[in-house]
Amino acid sequence: MHPSTTASILKLALRALLPLALAVSAGAQDYPNHPVRLITPNAAGSSIDLLARLIGQKVGDNLGQQFIVDARPGANGIIAMDTTAKARPDGYTLAMAVPASMTVNQFIYKSMPYKPLTDLTPISQATKFSFALVVNSKLPVKTVADLVALNKSTQGGLNYSSSGVGNLTHLAVELLGSQAGTKFNHVPNKGESPALIDVMGGQTAFMITTLPSVVPHIKSGQLKLLAVCGTAREAAFPDTPTMAEAGFAAVQVVGWSGMVGPAGLPPEITHKLQRELAKVLLAPEARESLSKQGAEPVASTPEQFSAFLKSEAEKWSKVVKTAGLSMSE
Repeated sequence: MHPSTTASILKLALRALLPLALAVSAGAQDYPNHPVRLITPNAAGSSIDLLARLIGQKVGDNLGQQFIVDARPGANGIIAMDTTAKARPDGYTLAMAVPASMTVNQFIYKSMPYKPLTDLTPISQATKFSFALVVNSKLPVKTVADLVALNKSTQGGLNYSSSGVGNLTHLAVELLGSQAGTKFNHVPNKGESPALIDVMGGQTAFMITTLPSVVPHIKSGQLKLLAVCGTAREAAFPDTPTMAEAGFAAVQVVGWSGMVGPAGLPPEITHKLQRELAKVLLAPEARESLSKQGAEPVASTPEQFSAFLKSEAEKWSKVVKTAGLSMSE
């Protein structure tokens, strides 16, 4: 082909692409110009739902558009993430991500309708927070060792709640049972809130779950806090030991939340959302509010969040494999 012909074709191609590029840029500057749906993988009232409502209200106020929180619990977060992955990548369907839906499910389920690390765009890790072991307030135990001993002496063992198969609330107890040389009875539920209701009602004996979600129930006396699962004691509960101090060092679980969108989300919109999220989370009042609940703001960049997700997936794949867990359980 003659060089002049090639140059002409390139010019025509660039002219054709220019309006599209300008439209994307203009769309990002104008974004959002109508309400945004923010999907959560857990039931209303859960810690991630409450965080989504805080973020949605503040970011929405800053951007001048309503962020509508849409709870889509079930299937251990798969329903929420699949809905997000299949949405148009225009920034009007986003989701709050948690460990199960992004870094664990792919190793538990034999088939998944989406690929967490390729079908979704990481926007920002929002928070990190401790997990805690809580028991029904009437259960006759004061320590984690007491709980293990009671399980071993109870015919058939104790029942424990989780937010679903493969959730960190499930894997954490598997780790405890493995280190303690005992087996607890798993009672999976459709979300954190209904699982906690079972513990408080006595249908199950205990749960290892996010500290922010249980703080009000601990203060009301409906739950007893036996230990926290982080590397250090929590400022809100300085007299409560870590799992390591309680003699179960393997049970180290730190939760997190983050925001994602569909794959192909324009970088301009991705970074705009990250900046707005950081403004909200790093504000003094938000820091103080999160601290009281045992959570800490992160507000990482999309690139940092992507690298974090890959490292977390690698870690939990090993835990799932060692525990021999699968959806058939």
